[in-house]
Amino acid sequence: MSHSGKNITTDLGFDNLSIHDSFSCEMNKPDFRELDLGSPVSPLRTRTTGLSTTTTTTTTTSSSSSSSGSISGQTRSNPVVKRPESSPNSHSGELSGSCETSPTAPNRNLKVGHSRSESGSAYPLIYSGQHQNQSSVNSPPINVLPTGNICPSGKILKTGMGLTANRSTRTDTLGSGSGHYGHGSIMRGGSSNVSTASSCRSGGGVAVGPENVAGGKIHRGGASGGDAEELKRIGNEFYRKRCFGEALSMYDRAIALAPGNAAYRSNRAAALTGLRRIWEAVKECEEAVRLDPNYWRAHQRLASLLIRLGQVEKARSHLCLPGQQPDQNELHKLQAVEKHLSKCTDARKVRDWKSVLREGEVAIAAGADFSPQLLMCRAEALLKLHQLEDAESSLSNIPKLETPTVSCSQTPFFGMLSEAYPFFVRAQIEMALGRFENAVTAAEKAGKIDPRNVEVAVLLNNVKFVARARARGNDLFKSERFTEACAAYEEGLKLDPSNSVLYCNRAACWFMLGLWERSVEDCNQALRIQPNYTKALLRRAASNSKLERWADAVRDYEVLRRELPDDNKVAESLFHVQVALKKSRGEEVYNMKFGGEVEEVSGLEQFRAAVSLPGISVVHFKSASNSQCKQISPFVDTLCGRYPSINFLKVDIDESPAVANAENVRIVPTFKIYKKGSRVKEIVCPSRDMLEHSVRHYSF
Repeated sequence: MSHSGKNITTDLGFDNLSIHDSFSCEMNKPDFRELDLGSPVSPLRTRTTGLSTTTTTTTTTSSSSSSSGSISGQTRSNPVVKRPESSPNSHSGELSGSCETSPTAPNRNLKVGHSRSESGSAYPLIYSGQHQNQSSVNSPPINVLPTGNICPSGKILKTGMGLTANRSTRTDTLGSGSGHYGHGSIMRGGSSNVSTASSCRSGGGVAVGPENVAGGKIHRGGASGGDAEELKRIGNEFYRKRCFGEALSMYDRAIALAPGNAAYRSNRAAALTGLRRIWEAVKECEEAVRLDPNYWRAHQRLASLLIRLGQVEKARSHLCLPGQQPDQNELHKLQAVEKHLSKCTDARKVRDWKSVLREGEVAIAAGADFSPQLLMCRAEALLKLHQLEDAESSLSNIPKLETPTVSCSQTPFFGMLSEAYPFFVRAQIEMALGRFENAVTAAEKAGKIDPRNVEVAVLLNNVKFVARARARGNDLFKSERFTEACAAYEEGLKLDPSNSVLYCNRAACWFMLGLWERSVEDCNQALRIQPNYTKALLRRAASNSKLERWADAVRDYEVLRRELPDDNKVAESLFHVQVALKKSRGEEVYNMKFGGEVEEVSGLEQFRAAVSLPGISVVHFKSASNSQCKQISPFVDTLCGRYPSINFLKVDIDESPAVANAENVRIVPTFKIYKKGSRVKEIVCPSRDMLEHSVRHYSF
């Protein structure tokens, strides 16, 4: 198996990536100059240096029965000292004699049981110790090991030149024949990430590298130029386990070592997609395609991402490449998204907002689930259908608007640049909610992105004009120039007839002018657009009170009381309209006052006098030791403030047994409702909703 200048490919499972020329023979040569290996898989070679032939390195094939296996060691980066010339008295352990000059050379002097090379010694590649009787200046120092000698343990020994503490070390690993290397290949920098099982098979040596995988755990280490492919492989394993963050980290490290590798970029895009970082994934795929325009897998991945973004035309250009068969699932998805997007566009042209909403949602379900434009289209349709709250809430479900690539930002959507459309819709929603400054900002952003689009330009002008009209009307209202303020708000409504804020503001002007009927009409219009608009409810309730429409006023104030439970003015207004409603019905109203508390009754006579008063009385029979009574008592206090026209009483049956016996109360909590001294309803252990429903029923 030769690696000399050839690319090595591996089966990734989800992406076939290739190593380029980073693992060439030149890079995999040992650091010392003395040896001439030629190739990482070269056989034993000798160099004749005058008097003797010296064995310089050994390799074995993957089928060899040698016990060396996976051998690791370190090579110093210090200057190399030449080895001494061999002599008859040398005991360095260097081998001499017969050798092989090529993998195909005839085997000479082979012993039984050895399939390839034989060192000529009874023990394979043993270093015997120090050089003796060597006086040459080129001799290594005492206790220093010559470079490249191999011990029985299977590890390349350290060079003596590397004993200095301040010198860096690198680990070379002799491959076992698995992965990208032949048996005996020297892998520079200890870059191989070999599993424990693989290490055991290759003789027990543990390869040192940036990532050693053992028992499913990753052990961090140093990295060198030969690590990129192994980092990619580890990233793939993480990806298969859906550990996208860890996979992304591995791909980032691989890219740092080989920034021009398109496959690493494509794999990084896959990890980013798993993390839902779609725009970043698109950028990585585009970079992969730029690095390798013929990289089909990157084109397919980019097409899939563009479909999710709703950019069907650009997706088709990458999915349907000349001479390549497109993925049928992605093709069907593209066609479905394109079909419903076209219907959505046609419906928007004729302002059929129900169809726009329906087709947009179908397009999202068909595959364009990450398209900000389609999600904004849904929000726009809800706004036009006067579902303002739903439109506002849908904004929170839209992915964060990241800066798209230049090619994506220039894609048209509903006739405008796709990047401008989300700001276009947001400006309309902000305007409808009365946040005029935010609306102007969003419209200006849309205009800056697509200054030539007519629809964007019209919206920008309208938003600015309406904001000025509202500000002018507010100033006139503060100056008590109510008629002129009405005219200012009306100018804004001409350009934005669905603006609930302008209707409500004009209703306030009509109220101050004594035109309460017109005030109610404008409040009704504002509430049709925004049903839970609190200010419009307040002004309509006040206007109905002026028109003595007590039942309508009570209904609005009760809604406001639930929405604003701590608002004392709302509670007092509710009390007064309830009293007025009772009087309008001819009911007797005596001693009713706002802000009353639950009255405690301790005697039978006091009880009978209290329930005989005009109006409705609600009596809470309780016991201080009962847990249910403790839980519901605070709610009774709340109801007392919420329905001030009703008299609320409480009786402790332990302290007032006469009242409990007279009313035949045996279980607590018990509630009894009286009207002019007569009991009209009794509720035993009610829920909060049941109790309030009964109180509300008898409050009219």
